[in-house]
Amino acid sequence: MSKRNSQEAKRAARERLKVERERQAKKDKLRRQLIVAVSVVAVLAIAGGIGFAVANMERGGSDKSWENVADRKLVKPANTSGENGTTVVVGGEDAEKTIDVYEDMRCPACANFEQQIGEPLKQGAEDGKYKLQIHLGSIIDGNMGGNGSKNAISALGAALNVSTEAFAEYHSLLYSAEHHPSEAEDKFADNEYLLDVAENVDALKGNEKFETAVEKGTYDKWALEMVDSFNKADIKGTPTVRIDGKDVETAKLPEELGKLGVKLQ
Repeated sequence: MSKRNSQEAKRAARERLKVERERQAKKDKLRRQLIVAVSVVAVLAIAGGIGFAVANMERGGSDKSWENVADRKLVKPANTSGENGTTVVVGGEDAEKTIDVYEDMRCPACANFEQQIGEPLKQGAEDGKYKLQIHLGSIIDGNMGGNGSKNAISALGAALNVSTEAFAEYHSLLYSAEHHPSEAEDKFADNEYLLDVAENVDALKGNEKFETAVEKGTYDKWALEMVDSFNKADIKGTPTVRIDGKDVETAKLPEELGKLGVKLQ
């Protein structure tokens, strides 16, 4: 081999090595980001568990009664399926893989999860990489008192009745750093607060039908059905992520989501 050809071969080898290193660096960066995100979720979940045992915490919200909601006639939002309309698919309806996310609207660990991973998860579903199903419970209502988790589910039902897109956007906003309250405040029990947040969603802003549904509790009974479905899923804590029906351990979540094309920004 001539000296010139030898030099070109070495340059080509160095270039291939450089490309491979850059590819591996990007992969490692994504993994670190996901590990940090889910680690914070785990810490907050533990903190939330401790918070359950703290007595006399500040509580806010309204005096809306849920006492007779179970006796009402069930009104299911549009864009639902399954028994009692408790299946909520926000994207990838025809995909082979399925991701189920179990959350509590008052849960601080869920809020952190959504702030870190929520948008990439929804984008992957919109891109058809997997079906994304959202399940909502009321663990904190039961452990700390109040009705904020249930009331937020009802408001989300009103948004879902408008469109799946409105639901997804509203769901993200309620979990955002700007709008998600302390679990002890129970702000989501206040319809006015929920409606104020909804003003940031174009499809819900000034939407009288949506506003009336929230104020009258049109989907309160549906919210209880959602909670009942959640409880039957044997969830130990929130957030819980299941891929094709199997719980994903926190330590393995970055790898498994990476396999499905979930990339943090």
